[in-house]
Amino acid sequence: QVQLVESGGGLVQAGGSLRLSCTASGRYFSSYAMGWFRHAPGKEREFVAAIGWGGGNTAYADSVKGRFTISRDNAKNTVYLQMNSLKPEDTAVYYCAARQGWIATTPGDFGSWGQGTQVTVSS
Repeated sequence: QVQLVESGGGLVQAGGSLRLSCTASGRYFSSYAMGWFRHAPGKEREFVAAIGWGGGNTAYADSVKGRFTISRDNAKNTVYLQMNSLKPEDTAVYYCAARQGWIATTPGDFGSWGQGTQVTVSS
């Protein structure tokens, strides 16, 4: 398994942007599909975006399509989530997750999780 550490969260006004990073320790990062999920108070943890091990295969939740972009740099063991046009409803703790194998969008398919980073969007 890999150990994951997220960074880049913070407070931003509606319409603003943030870039989250997730750096993995451990071997064979390039063999892992990666995902971003978020958890807002009173809601279930929800899928945000995912990327395959090679970076060419991506998936997004409908709520973030066109606003968020997931990418990865395997040389740096890092996956990114560029978030633009942020809305108050994007406020949540954002988690990075990893799984060996193909891209997935369900939390239960991921075996490694980071500690989360808070994103707060003010109106």
